[in-house]
Amino acid sequence: MARVLRWAERAMAPGARVTGVRGLRAGSNPWLVRVGGAGAADAAVLRVCPVDDPNRGEYAPQVAALLLAERHDLPAPRLIAADLDGEATGAVAVLTTVVPGTSRIPRVASRERLRALGAAAASLRTAVVEPGADLPARRWAIDVEDPGVLMARDAPGSSPLLAEAVDRVNRLPVPDGPTAFVHGDLWQGNTMWVGDTFAGFIDWDCAGVGSPGVDLGNLRCDATILFGGSAADQVLAGWEEVAGQDVAGQDVAGQDRTTDRAEVATRQADHWVAYWDLVGALSTPADVAAWLPLMHEEGRTDLTGETVNHRRDAFLRHALDRLPGRSPEPG
Repeated sequence: MARVLRWAERAMAPGARVTGVRGLRAGSNPWLVRVGGAGAADAAVLRVCPVDDPNRGEYAPQVAALLLAERHDLPAPRLIAADLDGEATGAVAVLTTVVPGTSRIPRVASRERLRALGAAAASLRTAVVEPGADLPARRWAIDVEDPGVLMARDAPGSSPLLAEAVDRVNRLPVPDGPTAFVHGDLWQGNTMWVGDTFAGFIDWDCAGVGSPGVDLGNLRCDATILFGGSAADQVLAGWEEVAGQDVAGQDVAGQDRTTDRAEVATRQADHWVAYWDLVGALSTPADVAAWLPLMHEEGRTDLTGETVNHRRDAFLRHALDRLPGRSPEPG
């Protein structure tokens, strides 16, 4: 670690000296590195792993994502330095600026906060890029290694709802529409806030290129799990305020919404949102309680396994009800 810290000092400014290091996730990686010295920033965030770590492949997408985010002035940390082959540090290391604020999740989210979150997520779609080795195609959230969505791997066969959802997503065609830059793991714990003012997205290791619905559906599902109620609708409202067109990528601004064309476009948009809501729900574990430690670490110690599973399942049912070929459940 000492060699990595010396590298970080040189990257930040001539004469910079590390004055403190604190783990940001369960007391470990990534690290908040505090420095002193003329011309140096007060702190930086350091991510580091051994060169033989099986997860080292997450670092290249993060570097590519941060460079793209800077070119498009998107709300993200800025890259200071990277050592992806370990030549300079003996490890795989990425050093970035610090996004101000906190990732702590409130127990109640204001309408303004949720809309700001949707608006910020919509801004990512402005970065149009082709998939490549460092920013691969992403089919759903956390699409990093395994060939199937999370729930498809571990869904219990005794759950008719989960079985139906997996079957449905395998049979439905992926909606047409443009692709763009996606974060790939948008949940509240990967956002930074100063009060209710959004400061930026962090943790870009799942970034890539895909439908903007990958991020929107994941974010709407997460908002429902954490806050319940109409949280997902507020996220969508914020998204639509920024997008300037309907979420499916079809420009319907200024159209008379009573016309046949507008009605068709509206139905297509509704189905588009429902499809990506379904994909977002399927990107959670079959038992969402597996993620409770992460939620508790971000301040949501009030959440229980019963609550998060009930909310996710309700979100999933609502997505299924809005897609073709299913009769909504009574009540």
